[in-house]
Amino acid sequence: MSVFQMFSFPFMQRALVAGVLVSLCCALLGVSLVLKRYSMIGDGLSHVSFGALAIAVALGFTPLWFSIPVVILAAFLLLRMASRPHWNNDAAVAVMSASALAIGIMVISLTTGMNTEVSSYMFGSVLSLSRGDAVLSVVLSLAVLALFVLLYPRIFAVTFDEDFSRATGTNTELYNTLLAVLTAVTVVLGMRMMGALLISSLIIFPALAAMRLCKSFKAVVITAGAISVACFLAGLTGSYFLETPTGASIVAADLIAFAAACAIGRVHRA
Repeated sequence: MSVFQMFSFPFMQRALVAGVLVSLCCALLGVSLVLKRYSMIGDGLSHVSFGALAIAVALGFTPLWFSIPVVILAAFLLLRMASRPHWNNDAAVAVMSASALAIGIMVISLTTGMNTEVSSYMFGSVLSLSRGDAVLSVVLSLAVLALFVLLYPRIFAVTFDEDFSRATGTNTELYNTLLAVLTAVTVVLGMRMMGALLISSLIIFPALAAMRLCKSFKAVVITAGAISVACFLAGLTGSYFLETPTGASIVAADLIAFAAACAIGRVHRA
């Protein structure tokens, strides 16, 4: 079967469109998160999202609609915790991540058990994306991309020199919060594709690979987006033909791209 025949199926078309947009969102936000040393916030929010999804499934709610406001609230709390003198970013993420994961597992064990729907959010199942979830993913991903492009100068300033931005009158707390909210929305959308265990890799790997190849912030953002989309397409195609898990295949493609970027960067420096 050719690649063109593969994408003739409706479920592959939904996976392609939603996956490309979510991958692009993860990469663009990932550059700022990595530079601000917030790279593990994606992992923490993914565990919060899993806990929220487990509760939604147990109560019979629509998982995505229920999870998005819960994860956004968790992003607010993470920022508040990290700003306290006796907390730091790593500790705040670790506490929230472990707590949410434990709550999710307990809810599952006491209610529905580890059924197919819950398992798909834990390990990812982009090919089972429903039409409604695909439409919601496309709309929210486009909104995230639009806000990122619109606010690019402010995000750039807050990412590189938060103290200077604050001194020039920029509301840094607002833009840090916005960055966390956009990340929360993207993580929830990416859960269906990558699962709670792997979604953070979609945020980290493309950004790190791009930083090995480019110097300017704009070039890193564009390169990270290109790498993320290319790796998604490679992983999706490879998983279909090799019959391997989609999320793991995409991460494997990202890992190969990162290793190649490291090698190219080392040769260039030499």
